[in-house]
Amino acid sequence: MSLNFSSLELTNKTIVIVEDDVPSMRYYETLIQSSGANVIKFRTGRDFVDHIKNKEAKIDLVIMDFLIPLINGIDCARIFRKDRKNVPVLMLTAYSSEQSKSDAYIAGCNEYILKPVYPENVYTLLEKYLKQEVLNPVFYRP
Repeated sequence: MSLNFSSLELTNKTIVIVEDDVPSMRYYETLIQSSGANVIKFRTGRDFVDHIKNKEAKIDLVIMDFLIPLINGIDCARIFRKDRKNVPVLMLTAYSSEQSKSDAYIAGCNEYILKPVYPENVYTLLEKYLKQEVLNPVFYRP
């Protein structure tokens, strides 16, 4: 199956990737940039949290690893949700425990996705959350 990411036409979208594994980050970045979206990258949770302190920073979607340095993905999602309740947050992880999954959803994540993440998964998620004007319910508890 050949995917045409450019057909998503996401030139007006900004996607944040929070991932400490450089090859994974490059992989996601390459796929997402081919859709036309702007990509902002962070390798630590602290860098991401520092960035979102600027309430004016444009963010249309967050793709975040569960286990990242300095502030983990769950805490980052929780902090992010305090001010941005309608921006989709996708948690990527190698942890398949029900507790981790539950923690992610309680923190406000829209999706809990097990790695490896294939191009067709990325395409489907971008299309689901950025191409369709659909309200994405978030089950967030402060």
